[in-house]
Amino acid sequence: MPLYRSPLPVANSVASSGCPCPACRFGRGACEPARPVRCPSGMSDAEWQVTEPLLPLPAWRWGRGGRPEKHCRRKTVDVIRYVVDNGCKWRALPADFPPHPTVYAFFTRWERAQYADDLHDILRDRLRRRADRDIEPSAAVTGSPSLRAAETVAGDSRGWDAGKKANGHKRHLAVGTLGLMLVVLVTAASVQDRDGARPLISRLRQIHHRIALVRADGGYAGKLATWAKERWNLTLEIVKRSDDAQGFIVLPRRRAVERTLSWICRHRRCVRDYERLPAHHEAMVKWSMIILTTRRPVRTAPHPHTTP
Repeated sequence: MPLYRSPLPVANSVASSGCPCPACRFGRGACEPARPVRCPSGMSDAEWQVTEPLLPLPAWRWGRGGRPEKHCRRKTVDVIRYVVDNGCKWRALPADFPPHPTVYAFFTRWERAQYADDLHDILRDRLRRRADRDIEPSAAVTGSPSLRAAETVAGDSRGWDAGKKANGHKRHLAVGTLGLMLVVLVTAASVQDRDGARPLISRLRQIHHRIALVRADGGYAGKLATWAKERWNLTLEIVKRSDDAQGFIVLPRRRAVERTLSWICRHRRCVRDYERLPAHHEAMVKWSMIILTTRRPVRTAPHPHTTP
């Protein structure tokens, strides 16, 4: 008996649908029963057609050993999206999903090999091209909110942010003017914004060579602007709030990163930090943006979870 009631009839099996993933073509994925889309995080057929060609090939296809995969790649990606969107434990997955050790192994393996970065970057570049923008941005906006950490977060990687009264990690983020993420870096919450911005800007400039302008708030003021100019020939523009201003005011260009942070916090796994390793929290942020960048090109198509 399924754990959730499906509002739609059960879809065809992966064998009849002709799934092109390596598990269904060369492994045992086509022999498994189909799992209908029951939750908003599940991929539609249009999203899967966008995502599947960008996934990495298994090691045995390159002659480096291993055996064909047992579970369909679409189910594996759906599980990762389910955890990111719903914020549940890996061990608390529904029974009709693939085993959580298998999916967690894919999650960590793809993160170590930077496959999640490649998937996110390709999807982001496609959205920039659709918006008639250059693939490589020339300006960025930074922000660094602090997150409270759960008991699963290691004590040696967390810190106390006295300003925001948060004991956990700080998420340093650099986005483009469209709000699409460029670089993410997770540090202890005790790290000052200007100190965490140095490795963030270094990573940003190494990946995106055309970046010449970075906008930030008053927390980045000081010697950071001089360092960025001398080290990377990059202009750091501080966008400050007026001392006479009262109430909420939209700062110029600052809304881009604030909007991105709200997009990320729509996914429960990213509202609070549950990851033992900072690299895994960075991966969760990347997957939250992968969900967004995957849905935008196909948003005109109805999602299988929605009813007409």
